[in-house]
Amino acid sequence: HLQSAAVRSRFSRGALGPPGPAWAAGAWAPSEPRSRSGPADRPRLPDNHTQDTWQKLREAMRAIQSSTSIRYNLEELYQAVENLCSHRVSPTLYKQLRQVCEDHVQAQILQFRENSPDSVLFLKKMNACWQDHCKQMIMIRSIFLFLDRTYVLQNSMLPSVWDMGLELFRNHIISDKTVQSKTIDGILLLIERERSREAVDRSLLRSLLSMLSDLQVYKDSFELKFLEETNCQRLMQEREVPEYLNHVSKRLEEEGDRVITYLDHSTQKPLIACVEKQLLGEHLTAILQKGLDHLLDENRVPDLTQMSQLFSRVKGGQQALLRHWNKDMVQDLLDFKDKVDHVIEVCFQKNERFVNLMKESFETFINKRPNKPAELIAKHVDSKLRAGNRGHRRGTPCWEKCLSGLRRAFTSKLEGMFKDMELSKDIMVHFKQHVQNQSDLAPIDLTVNILTMGYWPTYTPMDVHLTPEMIKLQEVFKTFYLGKHTGWKLQWQTTLGHAVLKAEFKEGKKELQVSLFQMLVLLMFNEEDEFSLEEIKLATGIEDSELRRTLQSLACGKARVLTKSPKGEEVEDGDKFVFNGDFKHKLFRIKINQIQMKETVEEQVSTTERVFQDRQYQIDAAIVRIMKMRKTLGHNLLVSELYNQLKFPVKPGDLKKRIESLIDRDYMERDKDNQTISSIDPSKYHTIFF
Repeated sequence: HLQSAAVRSRFSRGALGPPGPAWAAGAWAPSEPRSRSGPADRPRLPDNHTQDTWQKLREAMRAIQSSTSIRYNLEELYQAVENLCSHRVSPTLYKQLRQVCEDHVQAQILQFRENSPDSVLFLKKMNACWQDHCKQMIMIRSIFLFLDRTYVLQNSMLPSVWDMGLELFRNHIISDKTVQSKTIDGILLLIERERSREAVDRSLLRSLLSMLSDLQVYKDSFELKFLEETNCQRLMQEREVPEYLNHVSKRLEEEGDRVITYLDHSTQKPLIACVEKQLLGEHLTAILQKGLDHLLDENRVPDLTQMSQLFSRVKGGQQALLRHWNKDMVQDLLDFKDKVDHVIEVCFQKNERFVNLMKESFETFINKRPNKPAELIAKHVDSKLRAGNRGHRRGTPCWEKCLSGLRRAFTSKLEGMFKDMELSKDIMVHFKQHVQNQSDLAPIDLTVNILTMGYWPTYTPMDVHLTPEMIKLQEVFKTFYLGKHTGWKLQWQTTLGHAVLKAEFKEGKKELQVSLFQMLVLLMFNEEDEFSLEEIKLATGIEDSELRRTLQSLACGKARVLTKSPKGEEVEDGDKFVFNGDFKHKLFRIKINQIQMKETVEEQVSTTERVFQDRQYQIDAAIVRIMKMRKTLGHNLLVSELYNQLKFPVKPGDLKKRIESLIDRDYMERDKDNQTISSIDPSKYHTIFF
């Protein structure tokens, strides 16, 4: 565009010359304003001089605006402006100048209000109008330069001649809703065509986007809509993962090229982030499930490298990649073990040497990472147990076989849990008969499970603000239960509660299967349409981290019955939530799962310490067994023997602590003469040499 960078800022124009393009075109360059004589020495102008001079200036301006020749010399026009300013006509002259420019700009709007089906033709017309306007304002400013550098510069509230031209073009042309809509839509259409591999006029795009930037409407009018249009580019189609990754890389490169070629630089960061989110962030799981294993099996190193590089650009990408590897490690290991077992059984007739070799091989690579395999196996078993015992009923041969295999010592708590559940069913039958005739209770179908603390894991109680109807029903049950079980104490575990809510959406009625915390949040929206995070926290009393996970499951999960603003996957301070009346789902009853809390580093360390506490008794027992067999043994030999017998990895320092513990408890002693350790038995002494 033709505007010089020197005149973009009104605060720096006093020290800079007029725009370069005017002088490059051969226009006359006036000298700097000179000091003038005082009022006493200034000659008096004729009565009609001001009017005649203005007529001359207006005629010259209209000639410039109509692209016709000017009858007067440019130096003569500049001198005329200087004379008027010297005789204190500057305020009137500035108003007259603005009025002429405004009349001309207002006349230009008519050509853009005509119906123009061809958007490209409309954009070319807009670009031509903008280019002409810039050239005209540069020429007019060169004539009124003395006014611009004296009177206007001294009045900070007045825009410079150039800024005035931008302001008029913005207010009367580009701010017109119809014109602005056609311009923005046309630009977006050209960009969309270019994304579809069509040839477009990039210079036209560059000029128009530069115009929007100069007029200070780029961000509000274009950039927001441009990013919204980019959001709609969903491409995860039926493509192979390598092909899709190549497409993503190419799109990122193309969008970066667009920023360099014609978009404003401020668009680069949000545009690239938008493309990364839409093409990668929302499809991380699908890409991993569809292609990672295949790429690994075929050793596609370049494609795996590209996947890693792209995933590193997205928040949570590397973590998703790591989780995918850990997620299936145990199951893959079990499948591989079954495969090897089958080969040894069928092909090698269960040869003992092959069986032992396989066992040693598995022990070697599993024990290379001391705790991680055990942790993953524990989580794998936990996930299987959480899936429930569908298809198995108590009393079936399968169940009886399980009990007989585990023995009483390992199933006492499990038996107690099942007993609690059976008793709870009987209690609820009697309770419902008890409240059947109480009409003052809310129509809530309450079910309470009475759990014996000794059988179940311990849970930290959390006091939350229940609804009055729930509190009343809770008190009724408490009175009923304690009336039949004198001396007992009830402790409500709100973290384990769940509910079924009936909800009305535009699509129809649905049933939502939710946790107690989710229920408390959703019930708030019966009173108001919108709540902030802080308001929900105050009303429900739910602990902060638990509330954030609850809101995340309702507004950011698969079933989004709430909408969050601003949008995002994390719940931040100040976020607002609105009930989503447009929610749709193919099922009538929808289960909204809670977001699982991620295990922290501190929790992992604590778990490792608890595991070691459980294992220390096995270490003690192994030491005692070895010493009873060997009687006297050196320290290094004892440690070596322990490594052979223990089926889990252990550190030398931990073994030394257990030996010291046994010495302190008089299970063993050091030999005083040979600096040994002796194991004490009522009838025997066992010595360990260091």
